[in-house]
Amino acid sequence: MTENIITINGREVRFVSGETILDVAARQGIDIPTLCYLKHATPTGACRVCLVEVQGARTLLPSCATDAVAGMVVNTESQKVVKARRTVIELMLADGWHDCLICEQSGMCKLQDLAYRYQVGLPRFPRQQKNFVYDDSHPFIVRNFGKCVLCGRCVQACNEIQVNNVLSMGYRGSESTVVASYNKPLGQSECVACGECVQACPVGALIEKKAIGKARNWQTQKIRTTCGYCGIGCQMYLHVKDNTIVKVTGVEEARPSFKEASWDEAIEYTAKRLTEILNLYGPDSIAGISSSRTSNEDSYNMMKFMRTVIGTNNIDNCART
Repeated sequence: MTENIITINGREVRFVSGETILDVAARQGIDIPTLCYLKHATPTGACRVCLVEVQGARTLLPSCATDAVAGMVVNTESQKVVKARRTVIELMLADGWHDCLICEQSGMCKLQDLAYRYQVGLPRFPRQQKNFVYDDSHPFIVRNFGKCVLCGRCVQACNEIQVNNVLSMGYRGSESTVVASYNKPLGQSECVACGECVQACPVGALIEKKAIGKARNWQTQKIRTTCGYCGIGCQMYLHVKDNTIVKVTGVEEARPSFKEASWDEAIEYTAKRLTEILNLYGPDSIAGISSSRTSNEDSYNMMKFMRTVIGTNNIDNCART
């Protein structure tokens, strides 16, 4: 019986049936760059940045969409691979208006990182003379099609992760673009403003509107916290500059940690932590959010608790607009 072993960059490694070359490489700490790959979504191989050289194959193969096969010999950074990736990056840069100097995504843009990694300056190819759409019709999200690299991550995030089915790929060839609800402006579409597409975008094509012009990514401090909307416990990062929240992003791969506990345990732990925070940072370091699903009496008790026991007026209701 043939063992599940492939060779990557001269190193023999084991793999599990069903894993892709990208999966195996990542597990071994071998960095293969990607743009279109989105974890928990169907691999598409659309961006061609993750191309690798497989001995015996006629062409370079997308590692995110190619299953590992016993006996494969893979090179992830051969001259042929590097040349192909440089060309792909140049084509992407030529097919849009990537003004990094004023882009909100500067410092966190994967295309910018790839251009630096492979030392791609001005592309050899002429810039596309298109009238790129700048869609700011949505109250929370700006779409700048001049920066879109057609990786499809936003479409997969919308359809496969959140299952809202608002975004899709439209048209063909050089006219290909991401469309919302049969090519409506995003603000007129069925978008529910979940933000998953913004989180998935690897470049500056989708930006949180309220964050524009507030701070460069490297000027903010990321503070991990728990979403207070419901009791699930989803994790998020607050991006803070000068003690002001600039934007909020989800924590990748973080799952709510549930532990079965009695009411006595839960109340004792909550009281202990609130007391510690109160003594260390003062009453205004604590805020309370009353659920919109509770009764008026419960919300009143929450307000009295925050103002009389904790000693702060930081109390609100999550349904308030």
